[in-house]
Amino acid sequence: MSSSRPGRGRFSGRLSGTYPLAETYHLDAMASEMAAITPGVSEVVSEATGLSLPGSPTTAVIGREEWVERNVATFAVMTEPARRKVEERMAEAGRDPEAYAGMAERIMSAESRAVLSVLSRRVLGQYELVLPTGEDGDTVAYVGPNILAMERTNQFTPSEFRYWVALHELTHRAQFKGVPWVRDYFLSLVTELVESSKVEPGALGRVFDEIQVRRSLGKPVVDERGLLGLFGSPEQNAVVDKVQALMSLLEGHGHFVMDRIGAERLKTQERMSKVLKGRRQDRRTAAFFRLTGMEMKLKQYQQGERFIKIVEREASWETVNIAFRGASSLPTLAEIENPKLWLARVA
Repeated sequence: MSSSRPGRGRFSGRLSGTYPLAETYHLDAMASEMAAITPGVSEVVSEATGLSLPGSPTTAVIGREEWVERNVATFAVMTEPARRKVEERMAEAGRDPEAYAGMAERIMSAESRAVLSVLSRRVLGQYELVLPTGEDGDTVAYVGPNILAMERTNQFTPSEFRYWVALHELTHRAQFKGVPWVRDYFLSLVTELVESSKVEPGALGRVFDEIQVRRSLGKPVVDERGLLGLFGSPEQNAVVDKVQALMSLLEGHGHFVMDRIGAERLKTQERMSKVLKGRRQDRRTAAFFRLTGMEMKLKQYQQGERFIKIVEREASWETVNIAFRGASSLPTLAEIENPKLWLARVA
C-alpha cells in the first residue's frame, strides 16, 4: 500500500526495511491459508475462553509499510473528536484553527510513522478495532514478511506457527467482539488520553522536579512508560494506568490462551513460545522500547499472563471471566501486580 505523499512511503520504507520473500508467491499462499484456518481457530478460541465469537472477520495479509499506514490512519480516526475540540478552542481564542490543526496533525503523523516503521519489523499480527475509513473494524491482519522471516530464521513449521499466531489475534477478537463493552471502554480511554493532552502551566518545572526526585531515589529518569510517563500530566498518567491495566489483562489473557491451546494442538508450541518470549527480551531494542513507552507493552505480556495464571490457580478459569463482566470488574494496575487483591475485591 503506497502512501498518499511520495516522501512518506520512502521514509517509512527505509525504517521498516524489506524481506526478500515479501514480494513472492509465498505471501499470496499465506493469505489463502490464513483465510482458510480462521473459522476453525475462531471456534476453538470461543470454546476455550467461554467468550462468544459472532460472525467471521475479514482476514488480510499485509506488508510492513501497509501496517504502518493503516495504524497511522486508524490513529487519525480515533483522535478526530479531540482534534475538533482543539480547533474550537483555537477559534474561540481568535486564532486560525485550520493552520494550527494542520501543523499539529503533520507533526503527530510524522512522529507516529517513525515509531511504527521501526515496530513494523517485529509485529506479527493485529486485530483491528477501527478501520482507516473510520468504520467499525472486524479485521484480523497479519504482517506476512515478518511471519515468513520468523518461520525461516527459526525453522518453524509454517502451518503450526501460523495457526499459533492466529490463536492470539482471534483471542483478541473474542475479547473485543465477544465482550462488546470492552471496545467502547478502550476507545473512551484513548479519547480521554488525547483530550488531556494540553499545554500545562509550569510543565517544564514539574518535569525538572520529577527528574530530580527520580535521580535521588535511584530510579531511571525514563521508566517503562517512556517519555509520556515523564512529560505527561498527572491526569494523563492516571489514564495511562487504566490503559496499562486493561492491556495487561488482554495481552496476558491472549498469550495464556495462545499457549494453552497451542500446547494441546501443536507439537512445536513450546519451542515457538520460548523463541517469541526471548525475542521480546532482545536488549538491542531495549533503549528504543524504553523511550517510546513500548517497554510497558512488553511488561504487559509478563504481568498479564502471571495475573491470569494466579487467578486460575487460586480460583478457577470461570473466575478469570469475571474480569469481562464490566469496567468495574477490571483489575487495576495494583491488582494486576497483586492478583489476590483483585480476587478479594471482585471474586
